[in-house]
This record gives sequence, C-alpha cells and structure tokens, in this order.
Amino acid sequence: MKTVAQNRRARYDYDIVDTIEAGIALSGQEVKSCRMGNVNLGGAYVSLISGKPMLKGMKIAKYRHASGLEDYEPGHDRVLLLKKREVEKLTSKLSEQGVSLVPLEVKAGKFIKVVLGLGKGKKRYDKRQSKKEKDVGRRLKEGRDI
Repeated sequence: MKTVAQNRRARYDYDIVDTIEAGIALSGQEVKSCRMGNVNLGGAYVSLISGKPMLKGMKIAKYRHASGLEDYEPGHDRVLLLKKREVEKLTSKLSEQGVSLVPLEVKAGKFIKVVLGLGKGKKRYDKRQSKKEKDVGRRLKEGRDI
C-alpha cells in the first residue's frame, strides 16, 4: 500500500505506544481524491461517539473532476471501520488518563486505510529530549559517511 498522507506532528506531540490499521467509510469522489493525495491530517483526531470511532478534522479536498457537489464539506466526520473486539480494546485503553487516539497516516491501495496511533501526550521537556536525540543521531550518521 502506498502512503498518501502522514501526520508527522502526531509523532512529535505524542509518545506512540501501539498502532492499529482501520478502514474508513468514504464516498466515491473522496476515494479518488485520496488516491491522488489530496488528504490533510493536520489537527485530526479520533473520538468514540456512542461506541463508534469517528475520525474528526481530516480534510479530503473535493475531487476536481466531480460534478454536482456544491455542498461538499471537506472536513466532515468520517466513520472508522473496526471490528467489535478492536473497538472494545480501544475503549478500555482510552479510558486511561492522558491516552489519545490520533491518525498517523493514510494508505491507499485497493482500499483506503488509516493507521491510528494510541499514544500519551509528551511534555515540553520530552519534546526537547527527543529533538536532542535526533540531532545526536544525525551527527553520528554524518561522521560515519565521511
């Protein structure tokens, strides 16, 4: 499957503990737009509404060849397709303090899939530490290449 969109900010803001792949309910023109890469995950999140996982804040641009869609809302809520057992597992984990479910990336193949990350929010000092580790890794890599 080809990665169409990534939420890089999510990995910076959250310490991802577990990932899960979910299907997503889309209309035909949204699927075509996704395959073209017109997806924005910035500010997107997942919430459980009456036991159903809903993806909120993901924007899929209108497919440019579609006609008759004047009232299309690019950022409307979308239903995630998960098995009942997976939803129960997520519900129990989300009940813990400080745990969030964020979309990490959108993959397109025969089906459109969303990779969700279960993570805890990082504090400011955690972000500084991870940035420091990344810089040290870059310096070591540069030293080996020379």
